[in-house]
Amino acid sequence: MSTSVHSSRSPLIDAIASSVHILTGSTDDHDPLLKLIGDARFVLMGEATHGTHEFYRERARITQRLITEKDFVAVAVEADWPDAYRVNRYARGRSGDAGSEQALTGFKRFPTWMWRNTDIVSFVDWLRSYNDALMSHVPAIGFYGLDLYSLFTSIDEVLRYLDKVDPEAARHARARYACFDHFEEDSQRYGYSAGFGMSPSCEDGVVAQLRDLNARAADYLRNDGLEAADALFYAQQNARLVVNAEHYYRNMFRGRISSWNLRDRHMADTLDALARHLEKANGKPAKIVVWEHNSHVGDARATEVGAQGEWNVGQLAREMYGDETFLIGFTTYDGTVTAASDWDAPAERKRVRPALPGSIEDAFHNTGIRRFMLPLRGENPAARALSDSKLERAIGVIYLPESERRSHYFHANLARQFDAVLHFDETHAVEPLERTARWRTGEAPETYPSGM
Repeated sequence: MSTSVHSSRSPLIDAIASSVHILTGSTDDHDPLLKLIGDARFVLMGEATHGTHEFYRERARITQRLITEKDFVAVAVEADWPDAYRVNRYARGRSGDAGSEQALTGFKRFPTWMWRNTDIVSFVDWLRSYNDALMSHVPAIGFYGLDLYSLFTSIDEVLRYLDKVDPEAARHARARYACFDHFEEDSQRYGYSAGFGMSPSCEDGVVAQLRDLNARAADYLRNDGLEAADALFYAQQNARLVVNAEHYYRNMFRGRISSWNLRDRHMADTLDALARHLEKANGKPAKIVVWEHNSHVGDARATEVGAQGEWNVGQLAREMYGDETFLIGFTTYDGTVTAASDWDAPAERKRVRPALPGSIEDAFHNTGIRRFMLPLRGENPAARALSDSKLERAIGVIYLPESERRSHYFHANLARQFDAVLHFDETHAVEPLERTARWRTGEAPETYPSGM
């Protein structure tokens, strides 16, 4: 471990500085982290924002080493199942897409910059090259989505599958899914109408469709082979997504906690289904990397929102897999970020204000160390010093600096929330493939707090 060359200003700063591993950008930067990860099968890597270049880049670097050195076989991300599966097909050499950018065109829903950005293109390029070089008997590395927003796209994918394998079943599925037809592919409109009793719920039909698809699975696998099994699994997960998305949208106007819990339970269950599918396909337990926001990856039981009743993927993974799970958070002090000012608004390159005094990011900044990895599992001075609850920042796809404390901070016990944290003191906005004029120019110079 390395110690800070700067004088510390408190016992907390001292404890952090004495426990960190400094990141220099070298190829062996992550040796200590990989040693901590050990034999974990599920490595969940977060991000303090949905639009920071350093987070995307570093997660990719760590993932590449987990794939090449620790036999990880899949990357599962906070993205919709059908959109990510198109990338999966391309990365495994099973699609007609001409390149990574084309494979990523399935990501059309706001916020597109989360996956249609230059860092993701670089990673998918690497993944395709790595898979192309594998021996024919070695399973290719996959890329999968865990989220549930793709209600109508997933309906289309279920129908597309059944049209090929069972046209009669496809006819019945269309009749069931027709319940959604008059909502013009507007999921929230359906949720509002069904949730408040203004129209019938489609729940019974989508549940029946999933049940029928699963009941006929053996028949659909008459032509044995990996591709047949993959196609069935893809369809089954789309049908399950429709069930959970219908439930999610029908409940989204009834309270944040219930809708959050439905979403994260779906993502955790999708991760588990993926692990079981890959274990069956490859003949050994699957090892999977997960990329999501810190708010999904860090154990909710260590946060104030957990005390209010929320759970998340990190908590559920720990409960399901125990020590086979390793949770990594990412933090920043200031810089720029790609984010919007409202839902469905254009992407902007925004200035990130310096972290609030008393926050964990402020403590990291005051070590004077610009980039580091801090281990939190086991006994070390930092884990003990961070055993109390502190402010922690979370920037999603919307960043509202004018309401910084209310919109973007919550209390968390970092030592219980994560097994390790990577901190980058100054960070930069991830570069979208579609750059708006506002993104190119960035915001006007920040004059807060002087007003000058």
